[in-house]
Amino acid sequence: MNTHIIDGRAHAAALKARVRMGVETLKARGVRPRLAAILVGDDPASHIYVKSKCLQCEEVGITPSPHYLPKDTSSEALLSLIRALGEDDSVHGILLQLPLPPHLEASRFIEAIVPHKDVDGLTTYQMGRLMSGQEGLIPCTPKGCLHLIQSVSPELKGQHAVVVGRSRLVGTPMANLLLSQDATLSVVHLATKDPWTITRQADILVVAAGSPHLVKADWVKEGAVVIDVGITARVEGGVRTLMGDVAFDEVAPKVKAITPVPGGVGPMTVACLLENTLICAGGTLPPCA
Repeated sequence: MNTHIIDGRAHAAALKARVRMGVETLKARGVRPRLAAILVGDDPASHIYVKSKCLQCEEVGITPSPHYLPKDTSSEALLSLIRALGEDDSVHGILLQLPLPPHLEASRFIEAIVPHKDVDGLTTYQMGRLMSGQEGLIPCTPKGCLHLIQSVSPELKGQHAVVVGRSRLVGTPMANLLLSQDATLSVVHLATKDPWTITRQADILVVAAGSPHLVKADWVKEGAVVIDVGITARVEGGVRTLMGDVAFDEVAPKVKAITPVPGGVGPMTVACLLENTLICAGGTLPPCA
């Protein structure tokens, strides 16, 4: 089969170009979009992610405002910062980088973000709008996944979509987003018996389990579209490699289209974060060229 490798970097670049134009329109009206990014602790990967997000904000004209807090930051101090940013009219979006240190329960602080600045779309308010079919801020990774899916399969009505994983960050909102497109939906998770019997029925397979190379060729239907959200770093012999949840080399020859790791979903997640920041600032994307 002639498999299409979905280039997430190219799709992200195209979306960022449209965000840049939307930001320029806002600035002409006197609005300068600002994204506050909060990082608690010294996790190296999180620092890399926040630095990259701030740099990409600058690329499209959004002003980044990073806030770096020590790993022993108290609940009261973090809540105080989130509330202050919520009241600051110069800040349009608030990003809380996850994971937080173990003594800080993420859900408490996510809920402290005012919904109209929730660029990650993870507050109960924004998740509720998604689940009830209302317009709102869609979580960045599922939003990016849907963009990539529709780049190769624009019409999802009636197609069987299977989501592997049910996390609040990806799996659950992804399932609701696919339902909003009239797909027929199944969700596979840790308690699912014989999950491969379900995944191999999927026309659209989104894998967000956090388990490297979980999905092999015999888990996948011939001609499916496969979106690999998982990313795990491993170091062997001093060489660092990134692995997805899908065994790419096994699965790719069998499917219609597939995202690589890296270079697939990751770039689109950040591009959708920038789009959500634009929306929070009152802007809109210009039409596709």
